[in-house]
Amino acid sequence: MALTASTMLSLGTQAPEFCLPDTEGRKVALRDFDGKRVLLVMFICNHCPYVKHVRHELAQLGRDYASRSVGIVAINANDADAYPEDSLEKMKAETASVGYPFPYLYDETQEVAKAYGAACTPDFFVFDGDRRLAYRGQLDDARPGNGEPVTGHDLRGALEALLAGQPVAEIQRPSMGCNIKWKPGNAPVYA
Repeated sequence: MALTASTMLSLGTQAPEFCLPDTEGRKVALRDFDGKRVLLVMFICNHCPYVKHVRHELAQLGRDYASRSVGIVAINANDADAYPEDSLEKMKAETASVGYPFPYLYDETQEVAKAYGAACTPDFFVFDGDRRLAYRGQLDDARPGNGEPVTGHDLRGALEALLAGQPVAEIQRPSMGCNIKWKPGNAPVYA
């Protein structure tokens, strides 16, 4: 497994638009989260060992914040032709298996992942009520095999700060995981 770091998109960046199908075929758009004080956009997939390591915490995080004015959405941008485990059908099975309480969307064209500067799975982006980027970084210090507990500490800290009307911690460590599996000739060049 190749370790790839988040691109650390510039804080203050406006949330890029999206309108993508979920595992039931319904379209979910950025505007569907209007009225939420905070928005968490996660780039995940089914097969990555880094996502598998934290998937139950992601589901728990979704349950914990469901009633707290936090919109949460997960997006899979991997090339499902080359990685069939990341197909829409397998995403549906993963949602049921793990119990994701948030929409899990498929970015077949990979344009949304490019717009967000997503580079790895998992990759996390937290936006404030004005949809300005306030946090981009890791879930916590846990990685497969490093012995650190999966707590969601860093990401939860950012969510709590925004909900309390406080600034998010200035020190933000990049998320680390598998690279997004770009379609041939589609990989972006991030500066």
